[in-house]
Amino acid sequence: MTIHEAQQKVDQWITTTGVRYFNELTNMAILSEEVGEVARIISRKYGEQSNKESDSNLNLGDELADVLFVLLCLANQTGVDLTDALKKNLIKKEVRDKDRHKNNSKLQ
Repeated sequence: MTIHEAQQKVDQWITTTGVRYFNELTNMAILSEEVGEVARIISRKYGEQSNKESDSNLNLGDELADVLFVLLCLANQTGVDLTDALKKNLIKKEVRDKDRHKNNSKLQ
């Protein structure tokens, strides 16, 4: 599935099953919540924090997909073509950061 197809699929789901988009502020809050759930899994799986019994059913892939879903919602409702935005962003990074990371002594 392409990014464009994903944006269309999410829009189709929202306008049929989901009834309508939440407003942008609500979706921003939901995005923050979903990113927090990803952080919880990462901190327990790859960091020093110990698991709680309630963490046993958490799935990183599912939580990352939740983040992507809400991000696609925000893009749709604000008129952002994420395919175009990502292409432009990668070009910006290629120019701006061409040698930045190679010259970073912390990464050697």
